[in-house]
Amino acid sequence: MSAILVPGAACTADLSDPRHDRLAARRSGHVASVHSWELVTSVDGPGTRMTLFLAGCPLRCQYCHNPDTWRQRDGELTELDDIVARLRRYLPVFRATGGGLTISGGEPLQQAAFVTRLARAAAELGVHVAIDTSGNLGRAASDALLDDVSLVLLDVKSGLPDTYREVTGRDLQPTIDFGDRLAARGTPVWIRFVLVPGLTDAVENVDAVADIVARWQNVHRVEVLPFHQMGTSKWERLGIPYPLAGRPTPDAELLARVRGQFAARGLTVY
Repeated sequence: MSAILVPGAACTADLSDPRHDRLAARRSGHVASVHSWELVTSVDGPGTRMTLFLAGCPLRCQYCHNPDTWRQRDGELTELDDIVARLRRYLPVFRATGGGLTISGGEPLQQAAFVTRLARAAAELGVHVAIDTSGNLGRAASDALLDDVSLVLLDVKSGLPDTYREVTGRDLQPTIDFGDRLAARGTPVWIRFVLVPGLTDAVENVDAVADIVARWQNVHRVEVLPFHQMGTSKWERLGIPYPLAGRPTPDAELLARVRGQFAARGLTVY
């Protein structure tokens, strides 16, 4: 996996005109709070992709490596047309590599109106659209939005409700409900599960995730992502106590065991 462009700052909309109602524009989905964007290969979906990171997330995952995306007010107000113009610039790259647009965060469905408009604009350009979501706000995704989404990267952060709440501060059920809905629609899904020693690695927790995922026939792959300490400096810079300081990364034996738990259910595992 290799980035081919250093993450760029969001292009800021010119909203200095007093006639422009910023709140109305955000509610209508013409403007969003954007953290950043980058062009990457084989990371957030197939091919070379423009990944757009929206600001704002309702979860507070202990292992989050982007806590600077938690608050929507910390992003840059960016107009839809600016993002669409950037997409147009990369159309030849997307076509050559089978790539497209991935809308991530933060939690993109916290700004569902913008995501809906952006997905529609991208689909009209023939761009493959993916969303990277925890599913916690899945009810905010309209059928119209999902009609324009070719792939959902669904983060199933734990399979036991108590562990899920410990990891994220939120309830598991909305993620299951969203996954059930995607399965009923037949929307292609890639599952992501972050493996943290001493937090998400319990055999019964992984089994619970695998059991949930195995019932969704639309799951094309499961990505077991090893925990890392790369986001520690961001927590420190923001003055937020990091709950996993000093926590080790998973060793090869643990990774093999967890991947085997998913594979035992007939799932394709990465």
